Amino acid sequence: MRKLTLLFSILLATFSGAQTVQDSITFDPQKQLNAAQRILSGNYGKAVTVGAYGELTYNQPEGQSGELDVQRLVLLFGYKFNDKTQFVTEVEFEHVNEVFVEQAFINYNVASNTSLRGGLMLVPMGIVNEFHEPTTFNGVERPAMDNVIIPTTWREIGVGATGRFNEISLGYQAYVFNGFKSSEADGQGGLTGLLKGSNGLRGGRQKGIKSTVSSPTLSAKLDYYGIPGLRLGLSGYFGDTQVEDDVKDIDGSVIGVSMIGLDARYAYQRFTARGQYINAQLSGTEAYNNATGKDLGSALEGWYLEAAYNLLPQEKSQRLFAFARYEQYDTHAKTAGDLERDDAYNRNDITTGLSYHIAPGVVLKGDYQFRDNAVSGGDVANRLNFGIGVWF
Repeated sequence: MRKLTLLFSILLATFSGAQTVQDSITFDPQKQLNAAQRILSGNYGKAVTVGAYGELTYNQPEGQSGELDVQRLVLLFGYKFNDKTQFVTEVEFEHVNEVFVEQAFINYNVASNTSLRGGLMLVPMGIVNEFHEPTTFNGVERPAMDNVIIPTTWREIGVGATGRFNEISLGYQAYVFNGFKSSEADGQGGLTGLLKGSNGLRGGRQKGIKSTVSSPTLSAKLDYYGIPGLRLGLSGYFGDTQVEDDVKDIDGSVIGVSMIGLDARYAYQRFTARGQYINAQLSGTEAYNNATGKDLGSALEGWYLEAAYNLLPQEKSQRLFAFARYEQYDTHAKTAGDLERDDAYNRNDITTGLSYHIAPGVVLKGDYQFRDNAVSGGDVANRLNFGIGVWF
């Protein structure tokens, strides 16, 4: 809690007393839309809406060869059945040779500020899991804690509601999802674990691929936008992991997950900032590790602060943001039983670089990452990154 209090004290002290200047949806957090929201709000009477986003990246750890990668290309499609009913889907090609459906859901407007949704959807946790189009964040790579703790891109099948209470400047989302899968039968009467210490819950994402459902999970988020230029988010996710019938009675097959997230985004003239804190408490990890031989921690925790400044005049259509981000994340914040904490999982990154928006929807990025962990004398390679991102 002391880290959390410090994080938001710094953010709110920076933001206090300022008046925002209206900006594009890319940079004003109160107007920012993700790909699905843009399709839902921007078809202007057209039945079919088509879009895409993608990124090409170059990563070179210090002292090693670099890697070029078409990291992802996502095709966006929307269909408007009538004024109340729409369908949105995203088809993602990763690294050229992998294909996934990232979203596929029906949105039904039951009132002017309330919609019901069902299908494959993003879990509303943090910032980047919902806003991960390459023109919406600084840095070639997404923040590391968004990959190993949240874990981005996190989507599951569910139903729920989303809307706004404009009179109190509050947006909400609430869903029931199927959730993570923790273990499978090993064919010998035991368990194969899908979760581990280095990246926490990431291996348990089901992504809508023949998803197992044994118990529902609850996900919700509140967004407050009552202060000009500022957007605050509170996220929660609660429930047990999913297992198939042949292992559900084996001790250690199920993990309980309670995850809380706080985030803030701000923009004033040429200055932008954001911060995020995530804490996940996992129950049943001692039995799980004993049954699977894994090293899953009983608590995951991380936070970051980022500031950016546009080096070009405000009236210019192009933007050149110089930015710096500090993040600290630990997938062994706590461990249960005889499992000792692995200091290699207690990591911190400093990322600094430039984001050059040469046109709305096109960004060139370059940054350098100073990477470290809590191992005494540990050697984590720093990394140079370049990237090209598009979104239309």
